[in-house]
Amino acid sequence: MDYSTFFQKATGFGGPYPYQQRLAVEDWPDLLDVPTGLGKTAGVTLAWLYKRGWRSGRRETEPDEATPRRLIWCLPMRVLVEQTAENIRAWLRRLHIFGEEAGQSKVSVHVLMGGEGDLKTWVEYPEEDMILVGTQDMLLSRALMRGYGMSRYQWPIHFALLHNDCLWAFDEVQLMGAGLPTSAQLEGFRRRFPLSRKSRSMWISATLNKDWLNTVDLRPHLDTLQSLSIDHGDREQAGDRLQAVKHLGQAPVSLTKETRKQQGLQDYIEALCDLVLKQHDTGAQTLVILNRVERAQRLYRLLRNRRREGSGDLLIHARFRAAERAEQARRLREEDDRDRIIVATQAIEAGVDISSKCLITELAPWASLVQRFGRCNRYGEHQGEGASVLWVDIEDDADPLPYSVEALAAARAKLTGLTSASSRDLPATEEPRPVSAVLRRKDLLELFNTDPDLSGFDVDVSDYIRDSGPPGLQVFWRDFPDDPNLPEPQSSPSREELCPVSLGQILEFSRRKDTVLWYWDTLDSRWTRLERDPRPGMTLLLRSADGGYEEKIGFDPTLKGPVSIPPTDEAAVEEGYTDDAFSRQDRPVELAQHLENVAVQVGSLCSAVGETDYRDYVVRAGRWHDLGKSHPIFQATLHACEEAPPGFLAKSPCKAKHERPYFRHELASMLGWLAQHNGQPNADLIAYLIAAHHGKVRMSLRAMPAEEAPAHVTRFARGVWEGDRLPALHFDGEHSEETTLKLALMEIGKGEQGPSWIERTLRLLHEHGPFRLAWLETLVRIADWRASAAEQQGAHGP
Repeated sequence: MDYSTFFQKATGFGGPYPYQQRLAVEDWPDLLDVPTGLGKTAGVTLAWLYKRGWRSGRRETEPDEATPRRLIWCLPMRVLVEQTAENIRAWLRRLHIFGEEAGQSKVSVHVLMGGEGDLKTWVEYPEEDMILVGTQDMLLSRALMRGYGMSRYQWPIHFALLHNDCLWAFDEVQLMGAGLPTSAQLEGFRRRFPLSRKSRSMWISATLNKDWLNTVDLRPHLDTLQSLSIDHGDREQAGDRLQAVKHLGQAPVSLTKETRKQQGLQDYIEALCDLVLKQHDTGAQTLVILNRVERAQRLYRLLRNRRREGSGDLLIHARFRAAERAEQARRLREEDDRDRIIVATQAIEAGVDISSKCLITELAPWASLVQRFGRCNRYGEHQGEGASVLWVDIEDDADPLPYSVEALAAARAKLTGLTSASSRDLPATEEPRPVSAVLRRKDLLELFNTDPDLSGFDVDVSDYIRDSGPPGLQVFWRDFPDDPNLPEPQSSPSREELCPVSLGQILEFSRRKDTVLWYWDTLDSRWTRLERDPRPGMTLLLRSADGGYEEKIGFDPTLKGPVSIPPTDEAAVEEGYTDDAFSRQDRPVELAQHLENVAVQVGSLCSAVGETDYRDYVVRAGRWHDLGKSHPIFQATLHACEEAPPGFLAKSPCKAKHERPYFRHELASMLGWLAQHNGQPNADLIAYLIAAHHGKVRMSLRAMPAEEAPAHVTRFARGVWEGDRLPALHFDGEHSEETTLKLALMEIGKGEQGPSWIERTLRLLHEHGPFRLAWLETLVRIADWRASAAEQQGAHGP
């Protein structure tokens, strides 16, 4: 099928623009500079599918070697990410290549929004083509090994799969803030550190400035970055869209320093409401974009009081739960847009395909204004008298946040004397990239260690992800008694329950009388009352009775009514450090058989993803990974019920807990391996892959804060004591001798076992780089999952 036919079948529209055709048949550009409304999402997605060999119903050609297996859409705003994902699903369905979930040998689509729903599924199938859609908060935090809204023990897997075999599409980069230099630095690092499979990045915007990517580690490659923009053919075909009439003028309302006072803010909102109602055409749609959530919420409330009952008006900003965002997307897509007023924040600038006859917007940086103008007369549908855009000035001594006074002043200068907001009449974007924190090589390498500090908290990566605007963390509500001691257990939040909030808003909420916040303590494996200020990236539990949310308003710390709990599927309990759910299975499995099964699965997975260079080491790590389950402590747990058969077990139906609370069998496995292979070629790499296969013992080796051992035990860590013994074991053609475990590796410097564990792991990190090392540990972990699932189904092997 030729690309034009392919494109038409997928979209249901006419043929592609010339630039979209070039995306599909020429080399990938690094920068895509295309005006808003010209189908950038469809252009990139369908070109990726075509280059991966997908046609109608199946893969018809071999994938292009320069086109990675995973396409990642990174959006700067959370609002209506689902809309982008649903558009992509619709194209895949028309082509009959859509997989409802991973594992169906078709193309699946996954939204990464936090919550337990996206923690595995897609990561279990690294050999499949798939499309990931998410915000820069969710995606970049995972790419920094500190994934927001997910189990910390899954961080290394997401990190590995987002840096290997991926095409990153960074959309509307002018809105990314601190995330933009981070995206550039990560691309620079991927060109510097070894990868298992090649990855690449594409930065996309209607207001693209190449100098924004001039960061310290991408700078050497800046001159070689290739750009693609529209040409005469595109302009001719776009016709009405690029020449759509948009009359531009300044609104008679402005934001002054008086609005810093409550009465002044109320006067401003009321004057703005009068202006909106005066400008609104009841036969069309009006869009109002404000820079702050609080102002948008106030205006929407006032309009709701003054408009007719049952109007289809909408409030859109980033502080809604997924359930409410899905309803907004449905209403935008299905309901009549006549006589509708949409009040929104800058969240509407990216990923939302809507058009209005009248646009009223507060002053914003020029690149943002260009995006907002693109939501007015977007398709050229109002060609008679045209459409209108009114901009509301924000005076220098007023409230510029989340922007700077300098950025607003530069935009105001461009607007002065400008009477048209049509694409062809707008001046270019020349503003420099705002100053923000820049991720350096040392920072990335330090983040590879996923152990929390002794208080249970982590390095804050928010400065590398977002330097202004929402959101800082996530919250969810549950019904439970008004008791400071939270009843156990509490299941993990589902995606539908999570609501993003800013740090300022959650601090205001937490300081209300009798309001309590809880966070998940990964060391103690329980929800714990938060006694300090929240930090970015946290997921907090709130009481429904404390309020803070309304379905049509979103998060508002002043709201007092009880919060409704959206219906969700049965959720799992949040994973804690001591949990080992994979070992507690309905069907018992012999340890030797499990070790053999995992080795077979690792070999099969390496073949599927094309891992040849390190195949032998990964397979051997899989073969030895659970040797530590022969430890008496672990076997006692697995035999603590009548259903457990005799012999060494890897899986058991017994639900008991270990006698030593923090016991980690993977540490015992690693120590048993090194006791017999220390000093052999790549023994340290295999040891690391063995230790890391649950994500709980990786770079460092230390006792847990509350861990104890008898006085005669000289060293102990993670429930393993100096002098513990592993019995002899035969498995899969190998033999492990009876072994006495030593923990001299905990000590700094060279000791009786040679270099310390931290020295060994840092040497591995230096030799292999973070991307490849995480990739290799991910292969072992996924193979372990697959073997465990097959065993419970009564099958052995891949």
